[in-house]
Amino acid sequence: MSGHSKWSTIKRKKGANDAARAKVFTKLAREISVAVKEGGADPNNNARLRDLLAKGRAANVPQDNLMRAIKKAGDNDKENYESITYEGYGNGGIAVIVECLSDNRNRTAADLRHIFDKNGGNLGVDGSVSFLFNEKGTILISKEDYEDEDQVMGDALDCGASDFDSDDEFYIISTSTADYYDVRDALEAKNYVIADSTLGPVAMTTAEVTDPDAIAQLEKMLDMMDENEDIQEVFHNWNG
Repeated sequence: MSGHSKWSTIKRKKGANDAARAKVFTKLAREISVAVKEGGADPNNNARLRDLLAKGRAANVPQDNLMRAIKKAGDNDKENYESITYEGYGNGGIAVIVECLSDNRNRTAADLRHIFDKNGGNLGVDGSVSFLFNEKGTILISKEDYEDEDQVMGDALDCGASDFDSDDEFYIISTSTADYYDVRDALEAKNYVIADSTLGPVAMTTAEVTDPDAIAQLEKMLDMMDENEDIQEVFHNWNG
């Protein structure tokens, strides 16, 4: 599961101040709007919405804020967001996939091109890097919360996970795209607290970057993408 950008994101979320939580909520609200319009306002019958609410709780977004976002989306919300995926290269040739929800395609493309250019990368065309990734579900569980790795692994596999790994901070549970929501729901039914989860591209192989200037630019690029309200998820193959 290396090559995914979630580790640094989770660290920021765990210590998020009010301003950081507000940015997380702004992005979640867009996804909630799309999820409600596509699948309805009842999370019991809308797996995507249920997943977003769980992400909001993991990021310490107040429950009232999440409920207001659902209500707004269900009250004929006039805002319409388009799902757009961009591909490009970061400094050092790192492959990057950026998933966006935007109400202005031209603005989003211009912003993203600026972020790539400013940090030694370049925005590519469709298909330029996607062949380096496979679509999977990924669920992260904090090691701080559960010390028995064998127990977590056994439970994850029992719930239908296709693979299990770990790093210094997280248990990394992989699923097929078809099984993602079922596995997540089954883990929560076993009272596991999900640190974060994503359904999206995962790099098949990872790339090393050793030049300090290139590393600094890659980190700055990812931070700028995290700050942009149109950008929902960023996936890359940097083993950093």
